[in-house]
Amino acid sequence: MRFLAGIATAICAVNLVIGRTFAWLSLAIVVVCFTVVVQRYLFSASYLWMQDLYVWLNGAMFTAVAGFALLRDDHVRVDIFYRPARMRTRALADLVGVFLFLLPFTWVVYQYSMPFVLRAWSYHEASANVGGMPGLFILKSFIIAFAALIALQGLAMAIRSILVLSGHDRLVPESIRYRTDQGLTNPAKGDA
Repeated sequence: MRFLAGIATAICAVNLVIGRTFAWLSLAIVVVCFTVVVQRYLFSASYLWMQDLYVWLNGAMFTAVAGFALLRDDHVRVDIFYRPARMRTRALADLVGVFLFLLPFTWVVYQYSMPFVLRAWSYHEASANVGGMPGLFILKSFIIAFAALIALQGLAMAIRSILVLSGHDRLVPESIRYRTDQGLTNPAKGDA
């Protein structure tokens, strides 16, 4: 069981580093968008590649931080039933949800996006706009990264559920512990 806990810890560490790193793109998005607006309305100038840039940064950020959001328990769920449930009930719901919904979803995303991404790489696809940015094929690769990071974090959730259901909840990594009824929160969220 310690081996499983170690795998979950490693997965969470990867998503934590990627999430915290790519979250900084939000600042870059604001700066680029602000620059585009200032150029357009104050100087009557517009660069199409800059407009592409903030849209592409947005896409890269949201696909890269999806696993981090799952780690932090920030994805949408029906909290009216889930939050008041006992830890073992939540573990069972997560285990079923991961194998019935999350992993099949990530497999479908991977299967349908891989030919799309490979085709973009085959001819180094760029923006469809004249004067737009090159390298759209790199951005499209983030679809695969999205599926992989979500699937990995789903496996970490499944491991957490297995540890809880088998009575080894003390081995659950701190970054993905369930919230308790005593008001303790998920340390990955930075709550006290």
